[in-house]
Amino acid sequence: MTALRWGLLAASGIATTFATALRAVDRQIVAVGSRTQDAADSFARRLDIPRAHASYEALVADPDVDIVYVSTPHPMHHANARLALEYGKHVLVEKAFTLTQAQAEDLRRLAAEKGLLVMEAMWTRYLPHMVRIRQIIAEGTLGEIRAVMADHTQSLPTDPAHRLNALELGGGALLDLGIYPISFIWDVLGEPTSIQASARLLPTGADAEVATVMRHAGGAISTSLSSSRAAGPNTATVIGTKARIDIDRVWYSPTSFRVIAADGTVIEEYKSDVKSNGMQYEALAAERLIAEGNLNGDLLPIAESVAIMGTLDEIRRQVGIVYPDVDDARPGGEAH
Repeated sequence: MTALRWGLLAASGIATTFATALRAVDRQIVAVGSRTQDAADSFARRLDIPRAHASYEALVADPDVDIVYVSTPHPMHHANARLALEYGKHVLVEKAFTLTQAQAEDLRRLAAEKGLLVMEAMWTRYLPHMVRIRQIIAEGTLGEIRAVMADHTQSLPTDPAHRLNALELGGGALLDLGIYPISFIWDVLGEPTSIQASARLLPTGADAEVATVMRHAGGAISTSLSSSRAAGPNTATVIGTKARIDIDRVWYSPTSFRVIAADGTVIEEYKSDVKSNGMQYEALAAERLIAEGNLNGDLLPIAESVAIMGTLDEIRRQVGIVYPDVDDARPGGEAH
C-alpha cells in the first residue's frame, strides 16, 4: 500500500494530536491550511510541515494533497468536507461527523458521485482493544448480548462563550462527548429500535448532561450518559448471558479490559500496548480502504455514520437542542 499525502484542514489542537500519530507511523503530512497565513505558518513551523496555506480552499487545491483531515468545529464539518470532496480529495472528518443526518447524507452522496472516500474519524472503532472486543463477541464468548452501558463524562470549561457551550459552534455534551458511547452502542448492538433521551440544558441552550435508554434488535437495552460538567468513571460494559466485558477507564482510548464469566471467573484480561496516542489506526484504515477501493468503509461504514447522525437528531429532538440555522431536526417540526 502506497502511503498517501495528508493535508490538515485547520491548525487546531486535535490536528496537532493527529499529526503526532501520523508521524508515529511515518505518514506524510505535506500541507496545513488555516484561516490566516500567520496561523498556518506557525503550525507548519512547529510541526515541520512543508507548506502552509492561508485558506482552506488553497489547501484542498494543493495538487500534492491526496487526503484531507478536517478538524474544524462541528458546524463547519459539512462545508469543509464538501469543499475537499469538490476538489477531488479523500476526506477524514472529525467526529461528530456533521451537525445533522441531512448534512451527513449529502457528504455520503457527493463522495459516491466523485468516487472518493469520506470517513468519520471515530478513532475508537479502530483501536486494538476494540478490534479484540468485536472478535470476542463474534466468537460467542459472551452468549447473547443483553445490555451495553457506557459513559463519557468530563469537567470542561464553563465559559458560556466557549465552543463547548455555544450552540452556534455545535456546543454541548452530545456532539463532543455523547457521540462516543452512542457510536459504541451502535457498534455492538446495531441500530436502536426505540430511543428515550433526557438532558439538562444550560442557559445557552447547549446540553450539559444527556442520557439515553435505547432498545435494539432482540430486546437488548443500552444506556449512555454524557456530561460536560462532571467527571465520572468513563468506563463501559457489555453484558451477555454467559459473560461480560468490563472496559477500563478511559474506555474510548487505548486501555485494558477483562472478560468475566457469569460465575465471576476472569476468562481473559487484555492489556493495551499502543504506541503514540492511537489516532494512527484510523488514518491507516483510511489509507487501506482507499488502496482496496472500498469507499463505503468497513469498521464504520459511511452509511452507519449517516444513520448514527439520525440517532443524534432524534435525541436532540426529544430534549430540545436546536442549533442555529439548522432546520432539519427542529423539535417537533419538519424540515423547512
